[in-house]
Order: sequence, then C-alpha cells, then structure tokens
Amino acid sequence: MALAAVVLAAGKGTRMKSRRPKVLHRVAGKPMVAHVIKAARKVGVDRLIVVAGYGFEDVAAAVEPEAEVVCQAEQLGTAHAVMQAEKRLTGFEGDILVLCGDTPLLTGQTLSGLVAHHRNTGAAATVLTARLDDPFGYGRVLRDAAGMVRRIVEQKDGSPDELTVQEINTGVYCFRHAGFFETLHRITPQNKQGEFYLTDIIEMYVTGERPVVSYLLDDFRETLGVNDRRQLAEADRLMRERVLNALMAAGVTVVDPASTFVEDGVTVGMDTVIHPFSFLEGSTTVGEDCTIGPATRLINAQIGDGSTVQQSVIVDSRVGLQANIGPYAYIRPGSEVGDGVKIGDFVEIKKSRIGTGSKVPHLSYIGDAVIGSGVNVGAGTITCNYDGVKKWTTIIEDGAFIGSNTNLVAPVRVGEGAYVGAGSTITKDVPPGALGVARGPQTNIKDWVQKKKGRTEDKANV
Repeated sequence: MALAAVVLAAGKGTRMKSRRPKVLHRVAGKPMVAHVIKAARKVGVDRLIVVAGYGFEDVAAAVEPEAEVVCQAEQLGTAHAVMQAEKRLTGFEGDILVLCGDTPLLTGQTLSGLVAHHRNTGAAATVLTARLDDPFGYGRVLRDAAGMVRRIVEQKDGSPDELTVQEINTGVYCFRHAGFFETLHRITPQNKQGEFYLTDIIEMYVTGERPVVSYLLDDFRETLGVNDRRQLAEADRLMRERVLNALMAAGVTVVDPASTFVEDGVTVGMDTVIHPFSFLEGSTTVGEDCTIGPATRLINAQIGDGSTVQQSVIVDSRVGLQANIGPYAYIRPGSEVGDGVKIGDFVEIKKSRIGTGSKVPHLSYIGDAVIGSGVNVGAGTITCNYDGVKKWTTIIEDGAFIGSNTNLVAPVRVGEGAYVGAGSTITKDVPPGALGVARGPQTNIKDWVQKKKGRTEDKANV
C-alpha cells in the first residue's frame, strides 16, 4: 500500500529568539527537518510533502529536491497546515503520516512500527502516544471505558480531571487517506487559541464510528519537540549520544563520549580511537586504526587508515594512509596529503598536494603548492603564493630538500633531488640535482662588540 508523509514545518519558533526558521536549526550537524525527512524515508514513503511558512524560501532550499514543499502563508493551526498538502495528494490512495518538523530524534524504526500497527488494526487513524510522569504542556489522550481512544485535549483546554491523564499525544499520526481531507474541512476553531487543531479530527472520527487506535512509544525522548535553545541543546546531546553509541557498537573507541562531538553522517572505521574534545563534522570519513585527537576538528575531511591527527584542524581535504598530522596543524580546503606524510606543529597547508612520504615538520606555510614524494621542507619555509592580485603555484619535485627559513616566491619550481640552502629567497627555478642559494654574503666586522660597548660607556659618563 502506498504511503505519504506530510511534515509540518511552518512555524517561526518565537521561543528560539532567532531570525532562522525553527526547523532549520541544526542537531548533530543537520537541520532538524532533515532528520525527520530521513526517518520518513526509512519507512519507504512514496510522497513526502513539507509544509513551510515562516522563512519559506530558506526551508524549501534546505529540503528540495528530497521533498515537495507547499506554503502555509498564515499559520492557523495544525489542521490548517495539513490541508495545504491536499492538492498535492489529489488521487493518492494509501496512508498518510503526519509528522512534526521539530522532532529530530524520531526514528524510522518507530515510524515503521506505527504504520504496521495502523495497517494491522485496520484503523482510520492511529496516534503515536507516550506516557510521562509530568505531562504538563502536552495534549492528553482520553479513552473510553473499553480503552479505545476517544479524543485528545490540549493543555490549555483540558479540565482538571482530564489533565491528570499521563498519556500524551506526540503529534505524530497515521491516517487512512479515504475521507481524511473531507473531515479536515469540517474542523472549526472551537478553542482558546482560535486555531484549527488536527487533534479535533480524533473525536470526529470516533463520533463517525471510524476506529481510532494508539501506538505507545517506549522512549518518549524520540518525539522530543524543540521549542527553545535549551531543548535544542538537549536534542543535540541525545543525537550525539546515539551516533557515538552506534560507532562504539561498530568497533570504534571513544575515550570520553561526554566530550566528543560526532555529527550524524560521519563514518569511522574499526579500531580507530577518538580522544576527548574532538569534533567530526559534515561528510567526514575516518578509516580504520586511526588516532583522532585530542582537541581535533575534522570538517568534510577524509582520513586514511592508520593515520594520526592530533590537536589540529582539517577542512575539505584528504589525508592518505599512515599519515601523521599535528599537533597544531591547519589543513585548509582543497589539500591532498599523501600516504606516510608528516605535517607537524604550527604548519598551515592551503590548496596543496603533498606527495608520498614527504615531510613538513614545523613552522611552515605551504599554499598553492605541488610537492612530490620524499621531499623534506625545513622549518620556517614559506611559499609566497600571492602577489597582491593573483595566486601562483610552487612546484617541488621528488626528493628535493628545502632548507630552513626559505622563501619560495611563486611561480617557481625546485627540480627533482635539488637542494635549497637555508635562509634563501628563491625567485628562479632550481634545476634538478642543483643547489639553490639566494642570500647576501656574510660580513663580519672585527671588534664590533667592543667598539659598541665603548661608545655606550662614553655616553653614560657624559
């Protein structure tokens, strides 16, 4: 049977105190609504419609083409929001999931259970519910003497007796398509908020003898709604915990999960160790038998098997096998670090390619460079890649040796096996096998220290 999902994502989220639409605030590196879409896709939905309102263009840009987007120009309640998807579902026959765009912890497994229960019972509507010790603020699920769902009452509209009920509505539903939109159009705003509540459809179904059942959620945290920054931080913590648990179950050592931050979508190989205060973000992939951290940030980075990265930042770059990065290295976007390469302390690499087995051990800047295999770059080396208008390339061929405190003024090439003397400023190509030296001749002034000392004493006696 076909399945559609309608994701409600139109609210501004005033308690977030933000110009950004609430559903675009990030949890574990992804917008909240992206997590909801991911969960819906795991159930195998055929149609996925996001109802956006505040910040419509931004929400649409974030979810397309993964989902269709419709506009709720005026936020008049949840039933009104769902009705905006009616035209898109004309001719659709199947079941309809209604989801909230601010519940990023919802899982595909839970939704699969909800849909299966809905279909097995033959219900017209199924409500995902949970039980809370303190249900304040949530809509309560009211049942009849036989235990069947009778209606849902919101916190602001419930009587004292009704508000003692601990079973709450999570805001997630599965509806049979037949008669669903026709019933939505009969809902009226008979509540203190003056809104069209989707929850009112439950009582209307019951009155019309259309069966309504519930599916009880074991872990309420899955449907935790995010309405302010504190709840956002809590959702992020729970998602991070989920990600780290999955990594550890797959054979990754996380030394201190409480101080390790890995975003959803990052992959890490078996027997890799992640030390505290490390951040693995975006599309980062880390191979097997690596050591990451402490205090390392990887953003869209690819780290090969057996590599070590400590106290360093790598962004949009690739590191090969058995490489050793850091401490305190910064590898900027567009860089490729080959197998067995050493990038040491206080080294910055920008849009450069470093060949197999080469070393840039310390205190250097390598920008817009192509470095071959087996090259040694001495301390304090700088590729002078920018002339104030354009960036130029430095090429260092295989086996070359660059002495300490060298300036390589691009465009320039150091040939295979060539040497550059320490302290040189190289402005011309160095041929293969040659020694390039570019520094002024040394002059020693005899007795200079004694003469200077004498002049200083004379001035002091004046």
